[in-house]
Amino acid sequence: DAIVAAPQQPLATLPLLTAAERTQLLTTWNQPAIPEPAFACIHDLVAAQAARTPDLPALVAGDQTLSYAALNARANQLAHELHTHGVGPEVRVGVYLDRTADLLVALLAVLKAGGCYVPLDPAYPAERIQFMLADTQAPVILTDRQHRARLPEHTAHTICFDAEWPRIAQHASTDPVTAVQPANLAYLIYTSGSTGRPKGVAIAHASAVALLHWAHHTFAAADLAHVAAGTSICFDLSIFELFVPLSGGGTVQLLANALEIPTLADTPVTLLNTVPSVIAEVLRSGALPPSVRVINLAGEPLSRALTDALYAAAPRARVYNLYGPSEDTTYSTGTLVASDDTSAPTIGRPIDHTQAYILDAAMQPVPIGVVGELYLGGAGLARGYLFRPELTAEKFIPDPFAATPGGRLYRTGDLARYLPDGTIVFLGRSDHQVKVRGFRIELGEVEAALRQHPAVDEAVVSVLNEGSDARLVAYVVENQEPRTKNLEDEGEAGSKFSVLGSADLRAFLRDRLPEYMIPALVVPLETIPLTPSGKIDRKALPRPDGERPDLAATFVAPRTPTEERVAQIWQDVLGLERVGIHDNFFDIGGHSLLATQIMTRIRTTFQVNPALRTLFEQPTVAYLAQIIEQETKQPAPPARSKIQALPRRGGSRQLADKLDRLSDQEIERLLQERKTAQTGESSHD
Repeated sequence: DAIVAAPQQPLATLPLLTAAERTQLLTTWNQPAIPEPAFACIHDLVAAQAARTPDLPALVAGDQTLSYAALNARANQLAHELHTHGVGPEVRVGVYLDRTADLLVALLAVLKAGGCYVPLDPAYPAERIQFMLADTQAPVILTDRQHRARLPEHTAHTICFDAEWPRIAQHASTDPVTAVQPANLAYLIYTSGSTGRPKGVAIAHASAVALLHWAHHTFAAADLAHVAAGTSICFDLSIFELFVPLSGGGTVQLLANALEIPTLADTPVTLLNTVPSVIAEVLRSGALPPSVRVINLAGEPLSRALTDALYAAAPRARVYNLYGPSEDTTYSTGTLVASDDTSAPTIGRPIDHTQAYILDAAMQPVPIGVVGELYLGGAGLARGYLFRPELTAEKFIPDPFAATPGGRLYRTGDLARYLPDGTIVFLGRSDHQVKVRGFRIELGEVEAALRQHPAVDEAVVSVLNEGSDARLVAYVVENQEPRTKNLEDEGEAGSKFSVLGSADLRAFLRDRLPEYMIPALVVPLETIPLTPSGKIDRKALPRPDGERPDLAATFVAPRTPTEERVAQIWQDVLGLERVGIHDNFFDIGGHSLLATQIMTRIRTTFQVNPALRTLFEQPTVAYLAQIIEQETKQPAPPARSKIQALPRRGGSRQLADKLDRLSDQEIERLLQERKTAQTGESSHD
């Protein structure tokens, strides 16, 4: 219909959806469940709560407890002090403190003064702290005597919390009067940049208040009564942990980090908020507090195995899978993961006041089930990147679907697709897209498939580049209590996958992924390396050490001189220290291009000419050595391999006939040239 209506329009602009489908994707699945929040600032909500419940505990930090009245009064006194140093709307204030009660007082005081806090983690290297101070041009830093000496060179005025508190306490404890508005900045969160230069995500009060509004609508007061806060203030999960409970009468349980959760067994903590890799480590190191009612997980893909483990450890809790970049104020989509659901968790639907669109390269909505890039809009969007107008314009684009002018969308760089019920399946980063032997591969898709293995607790896939040869490497952590998988040949009792190995995992993946997406190597790890924020540190993944991968077959050393020479060729080509005669070539890192190298070396070494298909039919040293020994006892065949041409038409048949007349050396040369020149979607080796 669209083509008939406008035959000259470009293909990219043709609608893939009917009007009803378009309305469903763009409007129906993005309708807010509750009215827009009233205009307010973060500190206004906390002050109002302090007036309602002054005697309730607001903060527990070690042995120290502050009531709402005490927290509000101390923050007010410090806010008045900040006013004397010119802090007001849009003025950035560095906060360089350990995780004590003073930290929360400082954050709240900056907001009350009308300023924007810049979190500075004392664990960060001095060079990064110096960059952040210079980039934000913060005129004031809140710290203490211990950390003041550790600050790198700067030009800001330093206020020492402990040394100057007797004087600061002389200020009034009443709420200061400021000109700050919901549109003014509340805080800056620095995230890593693709160029290696961190970028400051600028969040206004209104965006954070939209998050708080959604949280109080989603979770009951009993859920938020006692929230564990173990995330660094340099990361946006801390916004939920600190200000959601404080704006609703709950208590913040301040921890040094989330790995301290097992120490909360004797506390009435009701909500945990962290990333999957951290909660998995918590489960391995200890028990969850029995009082936990809600477990919020975000920042990484959540596996079904981890969800099951959490429900087993805390059967009265509810597990939520949440998704959102810092550029959209912590959370953008979410869902309650049911305990009796056996499917892989999705990232749910947009939270209140948020729009989520899955679009193609032409910014058109894709149909249900089709992969596209996820775009976010709504009240939670950041103002942009501090002092980075070009990057802001690149990532925050005009919203083509906005009902009113001025709407924006954030381009996440994440791939996703819709399920028929409107929930969103996260498929990984578009910038984790790689090419291996000419094939385009999304690493997130391979990782998701690995996590479906009952014996896999966590998995990360990387690319090992060895010269012109790139191979996928899977790093896996074994599940200590894998779920039972029934096997057809073992009856009703079933069996458990025991030890993870390359052959086992590759056989499992072959049922789920095309061959080119199956990792060549599997590296077992005790834990996945993490960044300070608790996310996966891909740069810290170890390189394979050259040992023979853990295989189902028992290692059998070469028995004859021929087997020894063949095994040595395999070791050289695959980069392994040893190869057994029954090892499967493709289970220890081989692929079709490497198979060509193997056969070339075989012909040169033994002066024989076995067909290339020999290695695909029975890919072991023992079989190949047997074929070599048979050929050395009879006259050598012509120095070329016969390529059987399948029935083809036109140019394809002519090409097959030409290939049939080429020698193996010429074929190998053409394959290598094809590999080097490959720039399309994929190529066949």
